[in-house]
Amino acid sequence: MNRYDIIDEFNVDFDYSYLNDVINHTFEKLEVKNAYCDIIFIDDEKMHEMNKEYRGIDRTTDVLSFALEDNGTFIEEERELGDIFVSIPKMKAQAEEYGHSEKRELSFLVCHGLLHLLGYDHTRSEEEEKIQFGLQEEILNDLGITR
Repeated sequence: MNRYDIIDEFNVDFDYSYLNDVINHTFEKLEVKNAYCDIIFIDDEKMHEMNKEYRGIDRTTDVLSFALEDNGTFIEEERELGDIFVSIPKMKAQAEEYGHSEKRELSFLVCHGLLHLLGYDHTRSEEEEKIQFGLQEEILNDLGITR
């Protein structure tokens, strides 16, 4: 059985219960079993600090994933995948900039982060980018969460 926790450090003022479908559908589609991860909502200031510390990039970003299975192995019966941090202010700004709903943007960012935890990395090559972004679109389209 897969499970996750959403830790709301930002104190969001909207319903994000739809993320349950996004996360579970991603796990199902990729046949992931007995996995666990945390999704943490934060502000831009904390995201900026983390991006600078861990990636050497001195600005905020929308989502950061910290995978615990980077070496491709796991020992325990439950796979602890890692953590996904989402900047809520950045998510809201991007939804407005791209002209779609906050539901669509947050769903995209969580799916994107989860795929990173599962080993997908669009930064490695154009081919991997096509695979990861294709999966994201497919998962969101399956759920009717479109642009």
